[in-house]
Amino acid sequence: FIFIAAFAAFASAIAAYLAVFHGASSLKEILSTAGAAVIGLYVGRYLQHRLNHG
Repeated sequence: FIFIAAFAAFASAIAAYLAVFHGASSLKEILSTAGAAVIGLYVGRYLQHRLNHG
């Protein structure tokens, strides 16, 4: 559930940013950027966990 919520939040924020500042946005661009953001979020959480317990 958290993965889906994070993906939806990033996708909506990216879509809003692109619509406001660039006037147009493609679905492919929104989904790929949101996917990268979610992957970065989970990698960051994993690294933080490893550093705290390492």
